Amino acid sequence: MIDHHSGRPWLVGSWPAGQVVVAAVGGARLAVIGRCPVTADALASRLRRVRDVADVEGALAGLEGSFHAVASVGGRVRVRGSASAVRRVFRARVDGVTVAASRADVLARAVGAGVDERRVALHLLASPPPYPLDAGPGLWRGVEALPAGSFLLLEADGRAEVHRWWNPPEPQLTLAEGAVEVGRALTAAVDSCTADAKTVSSDLSGGMDSTSLCFLAARGQARLVTFRWESVDAANDDAAWAGLAAARLPGSAEHVVPERSRAPLWFSGLADLDAAADEPGSWVRDGARLATLVGLMTEHGSQLHLSGGGGDELFCALSPYVHDSLRSHPLPTLGLVRRQRLLQRWSLWPLLRGLADRSTFSQWLAAWADGLTGTRRPSPARTSTAWGADLRMPPWASPDAVRSVQSLLRAAAADLPEPLAAQRGQHAALSCVQMCGRGFRQVDQVTSAQGLPYAAPYLDDRVIEAALSVRVAERSARERYKPVLATAMSGIVPDTVLARSTKGEYSADFHLGLRRNKAVLAELVAESRLARAGLLDAAALRASLRRPELSPDLMRSLDNTLACEVWLRSVLVP
Repeated sequence: MIDHHSGRPWLVGSWPAGQVVVAAVGGARLAVIGRCPVTADALASRLRRVRDVADVEGALAGLEGSFHAVASVGGRVRVRGSASAVRRVFRARVDGVTVAASRADVLARAVGAGVDERRVALHLLASPPPYPLDAGPGLWRGVEALPAGSFLLLEADGRAEVHRWWNPPEPQLTLAEGAVEVGRALTAAVDSCTADAKTVSSDLSGGMDSTSLCFLAARGQARLVTFRWESVDAANDDAAWAGLAAARLPGSAEHVVPERSRAPLWFSGLADLDAAADEPGSWVRDGARLATLVGLMTEHGSQLHLSGGGGDELFCALSPYVHDSLRSHPLPTLGLVRRQRLLQRWSLWPLLRGLADRSTFSQWLAAWADGLTGTRRPSPARTSTAWGADLRMPPWASPDAVRSVQSLLRAAAADLPEPLAAQRGQHAALSCVQMCGRGFRQVDQVTSAQGLPYAAPYLDDRVIEAALSVRVAERSARERYKPVLATAMSGIVPDTVLARSTKGEYSADFHLGLRRNKAVLAELVAESRLARAGLLDAAALRASLRRPELSPDLMRSLDNTLACEVWLRSVLVP
C-alpha cells in the first residue's frame, strides 16, 4: 500500500519486486509502475518541476520502458497507461467513489459486476477487438476501459474525467532519419529489460524481429538465454535462419530448443487451462506451450522473457499504405502497386475500387456492420485499402451473436469517431499495434502468474513513436523486407541475417495440433459456455471441425472462439 500525503491509501496492489518506483516532494506523489529503469531520486528530481497535474507528462518525458504512471498533486490524481495498450487503465464506481485499476476483473469483483454477453460476442469477431470497440463499457457491466493514450483525472470533489495524453506523430522523417530514431528507441527499450535482471530470455525464431532483440540484448549486462520451437513443417526455414543468427551472436548466450517430440502441440491441455487474464485472448491455443516455455526459461534463471510481438505491425507494409501513397506520390506508387499485385496476387478490380474509395472512418464502420456475414474468396485474392481488416463473424456464431456485434458497430459508427490518424495507413498501423498490445498484455498476465513476466520492446511507446514518424511511402517495402527495421539494425545484426526475404509459415503446426486434439475440442463444444449463453451454434462448429483443413480465416476465428470459451469457463464459476 502506498499512501497519499494525507496518510490515506492511494495505491493498493501486488507488484513484483522492483516494479514500483515512488517519488515524494512535499505533498506531491509520483509513481511509475512497471518496467522503467528510473531511480526514486531521479523521479523526485522530475517531480520537483510539477506544480499541477498538467505538468506531469512533461516530468515523464524521456522515460524508457513500459509502465503505468500515477500522480497525486494538490488533491488531484492523474493515472495513465501506455500508448500501445500493453498497460491499460480501467475505472468503476465503488461505493460511490471512482476507482482506477490496471485489471478489469479486479474492479469487477469490487463492484460485483457480471459479464456482458454482448461484449463476449464481440470477441468472436476479433479478440481483442479493434478501435473504437476497444474502449468504454467492456466485458464486465459497470467497468469501463480508457482508450489507449488517454488518462483518467480524479478531481478533489470526486469528479472523474478522461483526457488524451498521447497522439501519434506526423510521418515526416525519411527512411534514413527514421531508422536512426528507431535504432535509438529500440536499443533503449531492450536496455530497460536488461538493466536490472541477471538473466533474461528471448525468442529467437529466426525472424528479423526476435533476432534483432537478441543481438541488442547480447550487448547488455544480463546473461541471455534464447528460445525456439521446432516446426513440424520441414519446409519452414526459420530453423536455418535462427541457427545462423545464434552462431553470430556476440557473448556466450545459451540456446534452448525443445525436441519436437517433447514440445506440446497447439490446442493441447485446453480442458484444464485456467485463463488467468481479464479478457479473452487467442493465446489459449498456445497455453500448454507457454507453460512449457515458462518452466524451461525459469529453470535457466530467466527473470524476464523478451518477445518480438509488435514488429510485424510496425514495420511490415500494410495495404492501406498504398491508398495514402497514391495520393501523395502517385507516379512512384503506380509501380509499387504493379509489383505488389503480382507478388501478392491482388485482384485488379477490387484493388482499383479500393484505391478510389473515399469513405470516412465512420462510413467504413457502418459498412463493416452490414458485411459481418457471408462468404469470401480465398485470402490471397483479397486486399483491403480500407481503414481496417475485412473481419467477419465465424459461421458458427449464433444469429443473436451477429446481431449484438452489428448493433455495437452501428452504435460506434453513429458516434462519428475520429480515426486514430488522418492517413489510412497510419491509422491501420496504430490500430494493429494497439490490438497487438492488448493481446500481449493477456500473455504477460498468464506467464507472470506462472513466474515469468513478458516484455515486448517493440510495443514500448518510444519505439512506436519512432516507427510511426517515418513517411508512409518510405515504410512500404519496395525491394527490401521491413526496410526501416533492417536499416535501423545495420551494424548491430549481421547483414547476412538481415538479408532474409522469407517468413516462416506455421499452418502445418496448426492443423497437426487440431487433428491430435479433436477429442478435447469436441468435449469443449459439447459443454460449451458460449452455446449456453446463446452465442454459439455448436452443430455448425462441429461441422467445421470435421473438415480436413480450415482456411486462414476460419483458423483465426477458431482461435477467437476458443479464447472466449476458455475465458468464460474461468470466470463463470459458482
